[in-house]
Amino acid sequence: MDMEVSAFFDFVLFTVGSFELTVKKIFLFTLVFFFTKLLVWVVNGYFLKSYFTKKQLNDGRQYAIQQITKYFLYILGILLAFQSIGIHPTALLASGAALMVGIGLGLQQTFNDVISGVILLFESSVEVNDIVVINGVTGKVRKIGLRTSLIETRDEIVQIVPNSKIVGDGFINWSHNEKPSRFQVKVGVAYSSDFEDIEAILLEIARTQKGVLTSPAPSVQFLDFGESSLDFNLNFYSLEYWDLEKIRSELRYKIARAFKANNIEIPFPQRDVWFRNLDSTTIVKQNHNGASVPGV
Repeated sequence: MDMEVSAFFDFVLFTVGSFELTVKKIFLFTLVFFFTKLLVWVVNGYFLKSYFTKKQLNDGRQYAIQQITKYFLYILGILLAFQSIGIHPTALLASGAALMVGIGLGLQQTFNDVISGVILLFESSVEVNDIVVINGVTGKVRKIGLRTSLIETRDEIVQIVPNSKIVGDGFINWSHNEKPSRFQVKVGVAYSSDFEDIEAILLEIARTQKGVLTSPAPSVQFLDFGESSLDFNLNFYSLEYWDLEKIRSELRYKIARAFKANNIEIPFPQRDVWFRNLDSTTIVKQNHNGASVPGV
């Protein structure tokens, strides 16, 4: 019986040069890989959790450390698995380098994404649950992978973003702000409006709006003399980055109601179009409602 088991494990599946792949080597390779996976589970599930609790690290930093540890242990485990079947790491790296040269041109973007993923994990410039703005889209970071990251937008749409886009194109990370940021709501009023009334109404609305900070205090900025309106900015500070558009919407609702209650007009652009009849000197004027009226 022992002879049969020994013969089974020593059975040669195929031979490449001086290397022979046997059932025993496959079993050893699988066993080493299994223990590597078990080690990753134990380290991330027990040792690192205890460390995180002691150091009181945030979720983003915990995720980064777990990912880096997992990749390191898997690389180490794969090298040990190859060594256990007689393929030394130096030979593996040499053949790997030759392979990379052969297919490198076709996988340049993939390599770029992978290196960018390693940079993100080590630098912690982006962490899980951070609120970021990438290509003008605001979202929460749900996962940082080795090649791509998952960003969930306010519309609950998950975007898959290559890591090289995050590192190379630049982004805004609201979660790393050390102090409140300033935002604006733009509003235009008729030229006949009273400046002091406009400022008082806007400031009162900002002071009572949930999510708007009282310190630094809101302010009103007179932007410009528009074509049909006096243009103002209501400046306010907030730390509610995820609900920012909701705050802006509520401010606009309140401004519209307050202006209506105080008989303050929000003008709209108007145009007068004149048509000259080439056969006569009659001039026809078309008002903004589209009706034609005799010209002067």
